[in-house]
Amino acid sequence: MIAISLLGSTGSIGRQCLDLAARMPQRLRIVGLGAGRSLQELAAQARRFRPVAVACERPADQAELRRLIDDPTIEVGAGASGQELLASLPSADTVVAAVVGFAGLVGTLAAARAGKRIALANKESLVAAGGLLTGVVAQNGACLLPVDSEHAALHQCLVGEDPESVERLWLTASGGPFRACSRAELTQVSVAAALDHPNWSMGPKVTVDSATMMNKGLELIEAAWLFNVDPDRIAIAVHPTSVVHSMVEFVDGTFKAQLGAPDMRAAIAYALSAPARLPLLGCEGVARWNPLAAPLRFESYDQDLFCAPDLCREALRLGGGAPAALNAINEVLVARFLASELSFLAISEHLSRGVDALVTAALGAADLDAVIAADGWGRRWASAA
Repeated sequence: MIAISLLGSTGSIGRQCLDLAARMPQRLRIVGLGAGRSLQELAAQARRFRPVAVACERPADQAELRRLIDDPTIEVGAGASGQELLASLPSADTVVAAVVGFAGLVGTLAAARAGKRIALANKESLVAAGGLLTGVVAQNGACLLPVDSEHAALHQCLVGEDPESVERLWLTASGGPFRACSRAELTQVSVAAALDHPNWSMGPKVTVDSATMMNKGLELIEAAWLFNVDPDRIAIAVHPTSVVHSMVEFVDGTFKAQLGAPDMRAAIAYALSAPARLPLLGCEGVARWNPLAAPLRFESYDQDLFCAPDLCREALRLGGGAPAALNAINEVLVARFLASELSFLAISEHLSRGVDALVTAALGAADLDAVIAADGWGRRWASAA
């Protein structure tokens, strides 16, 4: 039985994790639930799964959440202390870190300090604080298992391999809804169009990141930290059907790839159970891939039009708090786009200007306070851009 504390239970990853738990009650048990401001949904989840503890984002909502759950046996927390409560629950052996954005770093670090197995869906934790987080993981005997389908694929391809035999890591990208669009066409992009992803069902922020390819840039930074690989040895290939989730190229010229239907539950299940595998094929509605259905196809992408991956590579080279600041800049820009304050193309344009500003910003990332300061710098810069 795998005991799970789930941070971000009302988001896309959180809901899919709960779907797995509901289908496999004999294998997966939910002992902690945390979410933002969706109190009704969080309370309904708590009444269904009966965890040890739950937590919401705002302390002001704590009493209302307790009233909605109406179960004195369930501990109710809130804010950063609520995330820390869930991340360090003695009854949890696995913490699913699925809070979107920089806000998820507190819970991820708390889980690492508690020595937990961390199913990491919050890529921003590694992007903003890769050195800090990996250090805390090593010091406390914690374990990081990636939930992103690309990193879960790389993890599986690298099992049993000598790191010296790896030539390059290949991240695959769907290309999002605009991979074939010209710059002129992108000037007309609406919020609704950016949120209409052809393959994956994700939250709005991640979906926009996929459309700009910033998601692939953040994944590049995450892969560099997870697998201790120089960013120049991480390549990106557009693969529109999202069947090949990622690949490893070896020094002998051969490749290993992990393939499957674009269903995030497979990656979530792997992070929860590896090296064992959960029997998803017995679950109704879980997507299956038919190798005879269509040929595999890969494409390059316009690096001038979709410059975000190169900007992330540059931020990683700059080091210090540069990745944290760039991540914060992107979070603010995406929020402004979703609020119709910025055009779609303005996201990439401002990201490029932001990296130029980072060259002279000299931001540190030696500890959590420095990472928070770099994040704050990025948010202030992007708000004024």
